[in-house]
Amino acid sequence: MTPGKIYLVGAGPGDPELLTVKGMRLLQEADLILYAGSLVNPVVLQFARPNAVLYDSAGMILEEIVRILIEAARTGKKVVRLASGDPSLFGAMGEMTEPVLKAGLEFEVVPGVSSFLAGAASLKRELTVPEVSQTVILTRCEGRTPMPDLEKLVELARHRSTMVIFLSVHLAGKIERELLSVYPAETPVAIVYRASWEDEKIVRGRLSDLHDLIKENQITKTALIYVGEFLASEGTRSRLYDATFSHGYRKASE
Repeated sequence: MTPGKIYLVGAGPGDPELLTVKGMRLLQEADLILYAGSLVNPVVLQFARPNAVLYDSAGMILEEIVRILIEAARTGKKVVRLASGDPSLFGAMGEMTEPVLKAGLEFEVVPGVSSFLAGAASLKRELTVPEVSQTVILTRCEGRTPMPDLEKLVELARHRSTMVIFLSVHLAGKIERELLSVYPAETPVAIVYRASWEDEKIVRGRLSDLHDLIKENQITKTALIYVGEFLASEGTRSRLYDATFSHGYRKASE
């Protein structure tokens, strides 16, 4: 029997219309779909064919997930592991694919729209504002899982660039204390709860009020924290579209 193939598919941030065309096709073709039920919008599963086998991995440990993926692929099935957002960001992708490779099976990663991009769209803000911030730091706050020394929030904050903090809204007090050691108190912040979902919620304020903003709005999980002047400043006009700027497709006007 020819082994099947495993696809790690990004389901996007929540809105089913933000699923990629390729992701939708693979869901329509899959024999088995193992999805992250605590994070993936169940509406996305409407694209699965009626006889597809569905597993919710919310209550599973890694070994259970990997066993299901490998056993199905070994029997020739087309298998989709449906992850929230994009599989390459905080998706435990390496932990799942290493055993798959050891089993001699083939896998493919299909990117998805990350929640940090959906959040920026909801905020209607550009993350890279000319002469304000040209760098985006995607990170999380240190909790039960330690961070490398050079990637602790205090170290990253020294760049004063756009920062998006994942998986850490429950540590808002710690985030506020650590960032205030570098950022001014009035630095703009935004909390985006369940970006692109129907019950999405956006809270804006200043860094010194971060903990109170999250507590008052009873946000305990599934939220992103955005920090930086990009939230308030318009910056300068991009030179790319300036009439006096030449590039490979256009000559500057006099």
